[in-house]
Amino acid sequence: MKSNHLKTIIIYLLLFFLIGCSSGNDEIIVQVEEENVPTVELKDKRFFINQTIAGENVAREVILRVPINLDTSRNYPVVFAFHGRGTDNDSWINKLNQLMALGEFVGVYPQGYEKMWNSGGNESSKADDINFVGDIIDALKDYKNLDFKRIYAIGTSNGSSMTNKLALETSYFSAVASIVSQLSQANLPNKSTNPTAVFQINGAADKTIPIDGGPKLGYVFLEAFESAKSWASAFKCDNFQLQNLGDDKLYVFPNCLDGKEIRYLRIEDGEHNLHWGRPELLKTVWDFLKRF
Repeated sequence: MKSNHLKTIIIYLLLFFLIGCSSGNDEIIVQVEEENVPTVELKDKRFFINQTIAGENVAREVILRVPINLDTSRNYPVVFAFHGRGTDNDSWINKLNQLMALGEFVGVYPQGYEKMWNSGGNESSKADDINFVGDIIDALKDYKNLDFKRIYAIGTSNGSSMTNKLALETSYFSAVASIVSQLSQANLPNKSTNPTAVFQINGAADKTIPIDGGPKLGYVFLEAFESAKSWASAFKCDNFQLQNLGDDKLYVFPNCLDGKEIRYLRIEDGEHNLHWGRPELLKTVWDFLKRF
């Protein structure tokens, strides 16, 4: 409250000074912008975003998870997690439990309409998921202790396609991780795409979204390596550096625009559910995201 009184006194002194220094016929207009001060305490909760879909008002669920030992003296990065088709937002909570235990970020788990994301394939959902995510971010601005310069996204399968779509069409995220999906021919980055750090992970044994690309699920997917190269080309990265990780291969495209980086991890024995039972993989993803 004292700071508000001090601000008021300073404004009045400034007005008095300006009026005293001006000629009688001068008109002085002073605009004071009110800063949006977060007032909502950060805690685990479920909330809803109202959205009109096909003429019907729909309340869409979002789950918020915060570190157990929340430090109210700092601001936390935010990680959006997008589930795959046919599952729900609770599924990602279970996957990220070990990472949440580190206490390094706040998790946001949106629910896809009809358990899917409208990411450009043969999904039956007609929801505007781009605006849905934007509305979530706007709602989060009322909460204390969030760092809006460090918002990240991670997705699997259909959720990965949604993550790619968001990276292509918005500037919401500093970095994203797309697990078991790649870019499609209909949705590619270009010179107007906001530079984003991307970690793409594919399994060579994936039969749902084949690593070699081609027509599937209403998309025509690029071959996985070509997908990574497409991001790297759009963001003017340096040539890739190859790291052999046993049977797996990691391609790193460094020094991209705005200090970003593109990574592509090819897991030789990885199937479509490769993220299950691999907590070390999700830790690797988080270590990548938090650099940006």
